[in-house]
Amino acid sequence: METETDRPQSTRRRVAVIDIGTVTTRMLVADTDGATIDEVVRRTVVTHLGEGLHATGRLSDSGIDRVAVAVESFVAEAERLGAESLVAVATSAARDAENGRTLTDRIERAGVRPRIIPGATEARLSFTGATYRIDDDDVLVADLGGGSTELVFGCAHETDEGHVIDVDAARSIDVGSRRVLDMFLASDPPTSEQLDAAAAWVADEMRPFFDALRSRPRTLVTLAGTGTTLSAVKQGLVVYDPERVHLSHLSGGDVADLRARLAALPVADRREVVGMDPARADVIVAGAVILETIMALAGVDSTVVSEHDILYGLVLAEARQAQ
Repeated sequence: METETDRPQSTRRRVAVIDIGTVTTRMLVADTDGATIDEVVRRTVVTHLGEGLHATGRLSDSGIDRVAVAVESFVAEAERLGAESLVAVATSAARDAENGRTLTDRIERAGVRPRIIPGATEARLSFTGATYRIDDDDVLVADLGGGSTELVFGCAHETDEGHVIDVDAARSIDVGSRRVLDMFLASDPPTSEQLDAAAAWVADEMRPFFDALRSRPRTLVTLAGTGTTLSAVKQGLVVYDPERVHLSHLSGGDVADLRARLAALPVADRREVVGMDPARADVIVAGAVILETIMALAGVDSTVVSEHDILYGLVLAEARQAQ
């Protein structure tokens, strides 16, 4: 097992980190001393970089352009806010695409060159960020992306030396909301047969990870847009409120009911559901299928939804790098 400690630094620094995913491109600017994080600003743009990737094996020019526009605005804002460093990573879609280098070259012209990180690195960064301020054993972190899902099982403890994580098992699985949508949910709304086929495939892909765990998770922490969107819809948030979403709970019944409710609607009607981010309306049902399957395989009856994710992991990693 690996152990990672975030030791406090003597001075605080302002850092900016960007995560380029299959569905969203996001930035966090934060002040950190390597042990604590104070958010300055967080931005999210739904860019659908992975749209069409399953069929072509390539990132589309339009998807790359959408990401570049978002990153250019992020870089400008980070500079205005006085960020001392700026790092960017690209994940599943960039890993899978034949033309990932085209993406990194294009984004470099927007102001920063992203690193395409392997799934294991993404999983570890997600666990580090998700367990920030969590002190518990047998924690499962599920980071549900558009192209892949990172599953990390371990423990996290607050000690005199800082936040210590002990990772027991980690895997990046090529199961994501955009991928499931493109592979299975061709109808609008999807048919029950399509939903059943998607759920069966997701379970087959994920079951080996759960079968190999030394024990069952006590706590499931869900990251990314599927969890936060389902929480916002459950709460009926007319305006998204991260403070109400962070550390909210979704029961297994909640997820099943929301999946059924949203799957019964065509995308155009889903966009009008209170709490729904309209740009996520097409992928949310696939995401709910994935989350429902994870909860069943993990044997848990609820999940904690967290706003602390890979962006927090990147901030802490950048702080350590500067030590």
